[in-house]
Amino acid sequence: MQIAEILDRLELLYPDNSIFSDLRKTLLSQDKFALFRIIQGFTGSQLIEGMRKYKDDDSFNADCFSRGQLESKLWLLTELGKLNVELGTVFLCAGWYATLATMLFESDIKIDKVRSFDIDESCVDIAETFNKPWFVDEWRFKSITQNIMDINYNQHVWQYWSNANNRMSYPITDSPDTIINTSCEHIENFQEWYDLIPDGKLVVLQSNNYYEIEEHVNCVRSIEEFAVKAPMDNILYSGELDLPKYKRFMLIGFK
Repeated sequence: MQIAEILDRLELLYPDNSIFSDLRKTLLSQDKFALFRIIQGFTGSQLIEGMRKYKDDDSFNADCFSRGQLESKLWLLTELGKLNVELGTVFLCAGWYATLATMLFESDIKIDKVRSFDIDESCVDIAETFNKPWFVDEWRFKSITQNIMDINYNQHVWQYWSNANNRMSYPITDSPDTIINTSCEHIENFQEWYDLIPDGKLVVLQSNNYYEIEEHVNCVRSIEEFAVKAPMDNILYSGELDLPKYKRFMLIGFK
C-alpha cells in the first residue's frame, strides 16, 4: 500500500484531525511548515513556533538549538526542579534569544516573570517570539537591550523603544529575586559584574572550559575554580556536565 493511500484512509477515519493532512504535506510535498505544525502538536512548545518563523532567516543563529545549548538548559531545569525553589522575578543576563525563559515558563518551576537582558538589539524580536504567550500576558516576559554591567540588581528601572507608537515607553521598575547567567564564559569583567549582585539573591550560573572559542574570555578549568570566582553564602547545587567538546559547570545558590 502506497503512503498516499494510507493517508487517504487515515483522513477518512479521522476527518477532524488535521495532523494527517499536515503529514501528507510533509511526506509528499516536503512542506516544512506542515512539519513544524506536527512537531508543535506533539510537543506543545513555543520553541517550535520560533523555529518555524526564523528557520530561513540568515540573521538567526541556530546554535541556540545545538546539543550543548539544549543539554545545558535541560540540566539547569532538572536541578532547579529538584531544589523546589520559587524564582519570583528573574533577571536573565546575556539572555540571547531567551530560549531558557521559554523552557522555564513551560516547566513546573515556580516563576512570576522574566526580564531578559542582552546588549545585542537584534535579540529582542526573536526572544519575544519564543516567549510570545508570556510577552502578551501583561509582560510576564520582556526582552530588553542593555549591557548587564549597567543594571541595578536591587531595583532596576528600564524603558524600551516602541516602533508601533514611535516613542519611548514609560519607566518600568523591577526588583529581581533570581539572577541567571548561563554565559559566564563570555563575561570579560566577570568579577566586576558579580560584585554588582546584592548579597542574599538567588543566583544560577554556568560557565565552561571551552577555551577554543575566541569569545570565551572567562572560562574555568573546574567547578572549584568557578566557585572561587563566584563565591556564595549558601550553595544549593554545584556540579559539572560532560559534553562532547567541553565540560559545563553550574552553581546554584544564594550569594
